[in-house]
Amino acid sequence: MQVLRLILESFRFAWNALKMNLLRTTLSLLGVTIGIFAIISVFTIVDSLEKNVKQSFDFLGSGVIYVAKWPFTADSNGEYRWWDFWQRPNPSYQEFKFLEANLDNRSAIAIYADMGNVVVKRNSNSYYETELTGGSYGYKDIIELDIDKGRYFTQNEIASGRNVAIIGHELEKALFPNGENPVGKEVKIRNKKHYVIGTLKREGESFLGFESKDSYCIIPYDAFRTMYTTGTGNYNERGSTIAIKGMETDIGLVELEGELTGMLRTRRGLRPKEEDNFALNRPEAIANVISGVFDVFGIAGWIIGGFSILVGGFGIANIMFVSVKERTNIIGIQKSLGAKNYFILFQFLFESVFLSVIGGLGGLVLVLLITFIPMGSLEVSLTLKNIVLGLGVSAIIGTVSGIVPAALAARLDPVIAIRS
Repeated sequence: MQVLRLILESFRFAWNALKMNLLRTTLSLLGVTIGIFAIISVFTIVDSLEKNVKQSFDFLGSGVIYVAKWPFTADSNGEYRWWDFWQRPNPSYQEFKFLEANLDNRSAIAIYADMGNVVVKRNSNSYYETELTGGSYGYKDIIELDIDKGRYFTQNEIASGRNVAIIGHELEKALFPNGENPVGKEVKIRNKKHYVIGTLKREGESFLGFESKDSYCIIPYDAFRTMYTTGTGNYNERGSTIAIKGMETDIGLVELEGELTGMLRTRRGLRPKEEDNFALNRPEAIANVISGVFDVFGIAGWIIGGFSILVGGFGIANIMFVSVKERTNIIGIQKSLGAKNYFILFQFLFESVFLSVIGGLGGLVLVLLITFIPMGSLEVSLTLKNIVLGLGVSAIIGTVSGIVPAALAARLDPVIAIRS
């Protein structure tokens, strides 16, 4: 009960100090406000950038290992040895069938290849920027496909390489401009007739400008192979990628990676001392690189805001020294009535924290205003984590700035204090 009374009394003193000396207090708190604004605004923008960038890589799926000749990232020494990678064999269709038959630690597997800027036609309408993808039946389990109209391929359509297609939203708009249902209609891909069996829901452009599935045209893998040379395993062909989705746990992915490495080395006849001539890529590697880059921006935010917060701390300390001086007589009366030293100490300390938190709240309000500014495809949002961080830093600054004035107030002699 006494603690609650102490806190309420401290808030009352702090509020009175704020009201009676509004200009002085506001100017002193500006340092904290600007400092919190600088730190939290940097963190908010960095977090939003990181979130948007990672979302741009969602098309790679989660918990997936990609078998390819090119690694996603550089090695542990920061070196990307492209001169070694380009002569590696591409993953082959036979390797895919071998892995499909023998892998244990998997929940899905697919092979796919793609070609950009393909022309797709229907009557007099054409779309020239199509991302043509040929995928096996498991492609839908690796890459999320949001079917709008129609359906996905059947096992029989995949196995026979039938000329059927699933088209994205942009293709649907370009080839069927009058709102006609594309399902069951004929389109031409490289002058070959294909029948549309499904359409994809609109995705929109990603933050990094990666092509969304709006410009996709997906056909069976064997149908794709009739148009382009891929899946033979040669190093100079149109490369295919084998994608394997592991079990839900991290341990399952580690076991899958080990199993994949052993099977591919055996399949390709590599000797124990020979290096792998394939790459096992995981999207998490890209996420780790991105996080490392944004950590640097976070450090910069601390440095930029740290100077302002330091100035703000001196401002609050100045307010508290003045407040102790103005209320010396009241402190003497409180002590003569039996107030303990810790009561006086915490009274001023709570007041310092309260003032600092007010300054921090001002900074957070400024950051919140930034989130309402349109920034194109970048979505900026103030997270609960950053709000707690801002208030926490403010409270720490208030504690550090007020501890010395509060200690001086607590150690005042009541007789001398009353005489003042």
